[in-house]
Amino acid sequence: MSAGPPVDPRGPRFAAWVTTVVLAVVLVTSWWPLLAAQAVVFAIGAFAGLRVAPYSLLYRRLVAPRLTPTGAREDQAPLRFAQGVGFGFAVLGTLGYALDVPALGLVATAFALAAAFLNAAFAFCLGCETYLLIKRITPTKERALR
Repeated sequence: MSAGPPVDPRGPRFAAWVTTVVLAVVLVTSWWPLLAAQAVVFAIGAFAGLRVAPYSLLYRRLVAPRLTPTGAREDQAPLRFAQGVGFGFAVLGTLGYALDVPALGLVATAFALAAAFLNAAFAFCLGCETYLLIKRITPTKERALR
């Protein structure tokens, strides 16, 4: 799975704001179909790529044209990993709510919301940092040969 070309870092931050709102609504309402829809959004970003992710499309079509262009770019691999982690929490939350285990739904949604809010408000992508940590501690062929 190729991560794809680098992206404007403002796009993932925009997506984090939208995700934060969606997950906050889910926490307040416990409406699991909305969480299931967010899980699909996460899955598209993680498995199909950020280029086709719904919030990325919104950013590129509606927001980016109104902003000053930037040369800043971010690697997609950590972002896609973060989307995969979000997908896992959203699926757990959806199952919790749908199967009448509201504590599971609440906790899984709250974890996803906390991560999305950290990215949106402080540009701290918890999933991205986890990805980078895993990359650092995972042996590579080059390190293994030393």
